[in-house]
Amino acid sequence: MSPARAPGAPAHRSRKGRAFVPELPTVLISPAYAQAAGGASQGDLLTTMLPMIAIFVVFYFLLIRPQQKKAKEHRAMIDAIEKGNEVVTSGGIVGRVAKLGDQYVTVEIAQGIEITVQRQAIAQLLPKGTMKSL
Repeated sequence: MSPARAPGAPAHRSRKGRAFVPELPTVLISPAYAQAAGGASQGDLLTTMLPMIAIFVVFYFLLIRPQQKKAKEHRAMIDAIEKGNEVVTSGGIVGRVAKLGDQYVTVEIAQGIEITVQRQAIAQLLPKGTMKSL
């Protein structure tokens, strides 16, 4: 048999003898606030998204577009390489194109010394006669 309760005493007790009061009002109030808040209005959504859209546009014109333009120019330069052109590789090696392939280019860096590099590794076309001046 359970011990008798004093009038007005809480129904639950913790192990240490203190009263355990469930936080029922807090549990019920949270959903009430959520229902009252509702969805964001169209104007609020626009003002929230506008700065993010503006940042994306700025990044596009300052970072992405110039990089795409530079990559396009590099592809055009790679496609224009011919036998006899003087080039600089991405590693800084200066030489003359001896052979051309689909993926690779053979570059003569000194009399009788040739290296094979990928086409994409060619960083710059030099004006004719540059190697003689080095």
